[in-house]
Formats: sequence, C-alpha cells, structure tokens
Amino acid sequence: MSPAGDDMSSQTHGTDVVDKAVEPGAEAVPPMSGPGSWTDPVLARTIPQLIHAAAATYGDKLAFRLAEGEGELREISFRGLDERSAELGRALLARGAGKGSRIGFILTNGPDWVVTYAAIARIGAVPVPISTMLRAAELVRVLRQSDVGGLIVQRRVLGHDMAERLAEALPELAAPGAGDLRLPAAPYLRWICSSGEGLPPGIGTLSDLRARAAEVDAALLAEIEREVHPTDQAIEIYTSGSMAAPKGVRHLHGPIMFRAQWLSGRMVPSMSAQPEFPLVMPMFWVGGLMMGLMMTWVRGVTGLCTEATKINSRHALGSMLTPEDIAEMLKSPPYWGLGMSETLAAYSWGDEVRAEGWPLAVPLDHWAPGYDIRVVDEDGREVADGETGEIQVRGYPVTPALHKIERAAYFTPDGFFHTGDLCTRDGARFHFVGRGGDMIKTAGANVSPAEVEDELQRMDGVHSAYVVGLPDAERGQLVVAALVAREGMTLDLAVIEQEMRRRLSGYKVPRAYVEIAREEVPMMHSNKVYRRELERLLAERLGRAAA
Repeated sequence: MSPAGDDMSSQTHGTDVVDKAVEPGAEAVPPMSGPGSWTDPVLARTIPQLIHAAAATYGDKLAFRLAEGEGELREISFRGLDERSAELGRALLARGAGKGSRIGFILTNGPDWVVTYAAIARIGAVPVPISTMLRAAELVRVLRQSDVGGLIVQRRVLGHDMAERLAEALPELAAPGAGDLRLPAAPYLRWICSSGEGLPPGIGTLSDLRARAAEVDAALLAEIEREVHPTDQAIEIYTSGSMAAPKGVRHLHGPIMFRAQWLSGRMVPSMSAQPEFPLVMPMFWVGGLMMGLMMTWVRGVTGLCTEATKINSRHALGSMLTPEDIAEMLKSPPYWGLGMSETLAAYSWGDEVRAEGWPLAVPLDHWAPGYDIRVVDEDGREVADGETGEIQVRGYPVTPALHKIERAAYFTPDGFFHTGDLCTRDGARFHFVGRGGDMIKTAGANVSPAEVEDELQRMDGVHSAYVVGLPDAERGQLVVAALVAREGMTLDLAVIEQEMRRRLSGYKVPRAYVEIAREEVPMMHSNKVYRRELERLLAERLGRAAA
C-alpha cells in the first residue's frame, strides 16, 4: 500500500539508484555495488565504500566537530576520518577481530564515536553502540545480551567516570590479573579499553590497542574491506519499548546505505541552509544514526556535535507533540511520521501539521521507498475506511532479525514486521491512535491512551499527560492519568475532569488523576516513558495494586 501522490524524485546527483517510487508489494533492492561505489558517497553500498568515497569526494573538508564535551578528537575531516578509522581498524584486526566479531562502544556524540563506528564496520565486524545513560545493572544486562567480545569506552561522560561504572557493574575488573577477561556476568567479553589514569586492572588502554595497528598493513585491510558485502551486518542497535526489555536490532550495510542516501536526499535543503548541521540526537539511537550522522556523512555536510544531546526533549517525554515541538517541526519539512529502530528511522510522513498537534505523529500520507505497508485487523484483513488496525511493514530496509529472538515472535509468516502501532484509516490517510500493547481494556471497550492524552494536553496548564490502565475487579482496567503542569501554573483537577466528560465518551474519561512533577516521569535508557514503572507509581499514589 502506498498513498497516491508520493514524490520520490531525487534532489541531488546519483540518488536515482535508490530514489524510486515503490509499487505495493515490490521488492526494492538496489543493484549490487558498481564501479562508482568506492568513489561516490551517494552510490556506496557498504560502510567501507562510504569511508573511501567520502574521503575522495570531500577530502579535507571538516566532517565532524565537537563543540563541547569530553572527547579525544575535537574535529576531523573526511580524509582524516578515513585515516584514523583505518588505524583503529588495523589495531582491531591485530587484536583478533574479524568479520562478525561483536564490538561494543560507549561514547558520546563526536568524532570519536564516528571513528570507532567506522573502524569496526570497515573490517566486517559488528558495531554495537551502547547507551551512555545505562546504570551498572542495566549495563551488565546489555553486555550479556549483546554477546560483545570487546568494548571501547569513553572515560568520562557528562561528568561520570565510566571506568568506575564498569567496575561497579563487573567487580572482577578491579582484581589484579593478566590476559583476556573471563567474566560469568558477560561470558563473551574478552577485553575493555579506555583512557586516562587509574584504570581498574581489568581495563586496558586505548593507546596500547592503537599501537597494535603496526602489526597489520594497509594492503591486508584493503582486501578485508573488499569482502564486506551489503548483506553483512553493519550495526546492532539496542532499544526497548515502554513495556519490554531491551532488544538488539540488526541492520545490514546495504539497507543502511539505501536509507542514508534517500533520507539525506530529502533533507539536503535544510542541511545546506547552515554551515554546520547540529547532530542533536544520540548516535546510539536510530534517529541520531540515520537522520544525523549518516545523512551528513553521505552528503559531505559538517556535523556539529555536543556531549549533551537531546535526551530529554518534550517530544520524547510525552506521548503528544507539544506546541513547541510543532513549531520546531514547521521549520523544516518534510513532517516525519512513524518510524522505529526496526525500520531504520521514519518510514512515513505527512503533508501538514495541525496547530494543536496529534498523538506522537502527524497524519500519515506517504510511505518511503523500499517498504511494503499494510494496516490490518486482528484477522489479517486490510482495514476499511474508519476502521483501526495495526501497521505491519516489510521490505529491504526492515531489520532481518532481532538478536537472540525467534523471527516468529515479531514477524508474520509472510514476512511482515509487527510494529505494534495502531492507525485508523481516513481514505488514503492514516491517523496514529496508539500502541497495541498500551491499549486499555475497560468495561469491555478499548481505550487508546494517546487519544485521551491528546485531549488532556489541550487543557490550559497541562504540559504533559500520561494515561495507563490499572487492574480493577469491576471494569478489568481503570483508566488513570498522570499530569505534569506547565511551569508556574496550577492544575484544577475538578475542572479538567468536567471538561474531559464533555469532550470524550464516558468510558474513555480517566477515573483518577494524579499530578506529578516532570522529574518524576520514569524514563527508560531509550528515552521512552517506562509505562510499567509509571503504573506502579500511580497505583502507589492511589493506594491500588499494580499489575
């Protein structure tokens, strides 16, 4: 399914390879690498091809600059990115890494992040970027789940000593010893490298690792790069839903380049309008990776980095677009809609943004090339006008698999990925109404939290609204709302209750309201609201039992 009127035409040279309208159900697979793939960034099909092509095309132009924050490298050119990542890549080869080796790294946005990612990917290993926001217990879980064999760590992140955090997570690192690591909590992890003085005995130095580059010559690296194919894994992104544990999302070289070239083609005007394009989202998230790092790299635009990224935006904190979010969106169309880690960022967009906003997404009018989309009911039937169903998506850019999880858990037998996103059909347009797992079943009826949050956030004085369902013997679930007031304003919950009864059907109106401070909103490391924890908080405040 693809709404009519999609204009997939290229905005710059070379993008005709991927910028084609995709017929419903068609497989959008770009051609294999041709002669220009090593010299034209817009034709590259793998990360090593992109590294070489960007260096040849953009040369000494500034590629990434760190404006503020910790980082060994303050800036780097496109040619310097090639040279510096080649050195680290040879060092990793000497350390025993090769195709398929899983190497994690914990770094903030900046040239060091890009160099590390490039070095790992160009030798055919699997880069596993890890959130800088993880605490010790979370870090252990991700290190174990991801099966990383090596780990590169920035010493200080936003004032925190990451070596100390690792030692807290893995106490064995503090014990004297020699040789590779043998840690029951992270059984595949063999080495960790960081920088600075006073490292725990179990953590080596980056300088020692880089010194090993001399053991591998450039000719061998070049041959290894030629054996990195579009079908090889290029990254594993760790993410989590508001109701689920973290999961590793695999993506391949070919799809990443396919998406980077198309996304950047659409964003060329806004990227070119400023001398340095701000990379405001963390690169370890799919948004920061695809709609920041990869777009600027492909088009030769200087990326401006800061250690403190937008990890606490109003948009991420709530289930609704606030007026401030909308004002920001209006500055730079297209108006992106739904997307997720599994789809390599936004796969949909809309033609307009309504002043008062929509839950999470603008109305969906267009689907990006490469995706086959359907919206179906519980029986797998395409929904009719006015009906609601789940968006399911398949195609070249969709993740081929989740790490350690059977495909049947997330994919239909005919290959569609269950997004869990629910939409209502409005002719050729679709409106997002909520997440399937978040729907509340009360008195036999389904309630979309996003719909109720939409109405609540239109109330005077309400900055953010969060709606959950609590267990109830009579109704099955009780609709409950947590409200965050705008700064300097006081909420009159009785007035809000009265107005909600005027605006919504009775079964959708919250049966209880709790006012909370903004800092009390429980967040996951993926910057999503932790709804299970929010349910626990509200149940405690209301003297009820949580699920």
